[in-house]
Amino acid sequence: MTRDDAGAVRTAVLTLHRTTGLPMVFGGALSGQDRLRITELVGNTTDSLNGLVVRQGNGLGGKAMAMGRPAWVSNYPCSAAISHDYDKPVGREGLLSIVAVPIVVRRRVRGVLYGALREPLGLADRVVGAAVQAARDLEQDLAVQDRADEALARLPPGSPAAPAARWEEVRAVHAELRALAEEVRDLPTRDRLRRASLRLAAAGLDASDAAPGPVLAPRELDVLSYVAIGCTNAEAAEHLGLLPETVKSYLRSAMRKLDSHTRLEAVTAARRAGLLP
Repeated sequence: MTRDDAGAVRTAVLTLHRTTGLPMVFGGALSGQDRLRITELVGNTTDSLNGLVVRQGNGLGGKAMAMGRPAWVSNYPCSAAISHDYDKPVGREGLLSIVAVPIVVRRRVRGVLYGALREPLGLADRVVGAAVQAARDLEQDLAVQDRADEALARLPPGSPAAPAARWEEVRAVHAELRALAEEVRDLPTRDRLRRASLRLAAAGLDASDAAPGPVLAPRELDVLSYVAIGCTNAEAAEHLGLLPETVKSYLRSAMRKLDSHTRLEAVTAARRAGLLP
């Protein structure tokens, strides 16, 4: 389990709990081959599940890991569809109706999100859908972070490729500049900071390479600038003083305007249009 994975799962658990109102939401990232450790819990009444290691194929979460798709039960203790390796810790928490959604990035399971009721009731489609959406958003965040990490890892220390690392710093400064503009109350100064960020974005773009692009709203570009440096929705929200759901809304709007289906496509299109460095 990497610190980035654990932090991303924590954010997804908090978001899922807030959007569904489920009594308990929990999850964890992989801590070794074919096993995960539950580390993030909201709404728990005991510590029975905290730190629990779930192995692939065992229990509901292990089944979701093995299948690579969501799994749920409406009466955990009586279900014949799962093994019952973890009945004691689940029973101490009093959980009966549970959904488990695997987090899959590049065909590899990176963790599992769970949502649960303490009643033997079927989970509504809205709740299952929200859990799946939270997992999909988390997968996108991790995929973007992976690509950024891989790009930096390919840069040998002191090699001629070092300017690429400095360009990452330019992108970080660009994002900071846009965030700073939103904190300035004086409108003329705010506009100057925004124009400066646009000059910075276009500085490395050859005029012959420029492609006309759509006009993004300032907040859409603010969000995209943080996505471009590998930030998750929650991290972008923290930098910009917004709610994660608001960040998600701006991001989706920017993706739609850029005719993009993924975060990475949106960043690429914005750079091609000279909107991002």
